[in-house]
Amino acid sequence: HIGDRLVLKAIVNNAFKHSMEVGVCAEAYQGGEPLRHINSAFMTFEVLTSDRKPCTLPRIRPEPVDGKRRYQEAIARRKIRLDRKYILSCKQTEAPLSVPWDPSNQMYLSYNNVSALKLMDTRTNWVLTSEKNKVRLYTLEENHMLCIKVEMHVSVPAEQAFYLLSDLRRRKEWDRHYEECEVINQADEDDTLYRIVTPSVSKGGKGKDFILLASRRKPCDSRDSYLIALRSVTLPTHPPTEDYTRGEVLCAGFTICEEFCAVTKLTYYNQATPGVLPYISTDIAGLSSSFYSIFSACSKFLEANTDGICAQPPSSF
Repeated sequence: HIGDRLVLKAIVNNAFKHSMEVGVCAEAYQGGEPLRHINSAFMTFEVLTSDRKPCTLPRIRPEPVDGKRRYQEAIARRKIRLDRKYILSCKQTEAPLSVPWDPSNQMYLSYNNVSALKLMDTRTNWVLTSEKNKVRLYTLEENHMLCIKVEMHVSVPAEQAFYLLSDLRRRKEWDRHYEECEVINQADEDDTLYRIVTPSVSKGGKGKDFILLASRRKPCDSRDSYLIALRSVTLPTHPPTEDYTRGEVLCAGFTICEEFCAVTKLTYYNQATPGVLPYISTDIAGLSSSFYSIFSACSKFLEANTDGICAQPPSSF
């Protein structure tokens, strides 16, 4: 309003290698009135030397509680900005992430599918973004790509969890992002091709569909985990349609490891491609808790559907 006096408050939320995020709050008042909140913003600044080269910044130590919250949220917002930058830089003429499927290259694709998940599982520099109801969400920035890891423990034997999660047709029982799921081709007992349909993240928008290769592996010895690896493939029999936007998954899946008697560590990984990022960005920024409710539902699904699972032959899923 005319005559208002403005008060601008700024605080450094986090400092990265060459840039910092500053939170700014704008308030106004007239005379003896109390301050009124006008607007808030997050601003990023790149620090340059006298010859205009990026300057390396010292790390900051966040203050307890609110300072630590702002510190972690700044990390999440930076990861989202980098991934959006990647998405905007993608050109329609670039090669797709999906690889052609053919029975002649099944062994090669299956091996690479599982190897990519194993490689992601070996990463050690994950950052804990948030935790709720014993479900932990981690992020990892790698080559301008954002990877996520969801980790929890379930009171179910690892083998039972493996068979239940191997059948993607049952995932819609606990994951609201899975509207439809059909088996396109049962290549063998370890490799299956699925078509997945997911809802639109925006009102009135198109849903997405994915053609996924699911490769599963049992452990070779007691130290190994059960693996369920997912990645997108292309099939001439299932081209993109006008009804759905074709999404792609570069690397995703579960590692399942029994740590104690009937207590299993379940870890879900996903390398956030442009087709996947809209479903997870609000969780990473702390603006939503949908991931926690989904994986809590997964835990309940596993615990409620264990009778007789292990007795089923692998080819029956």
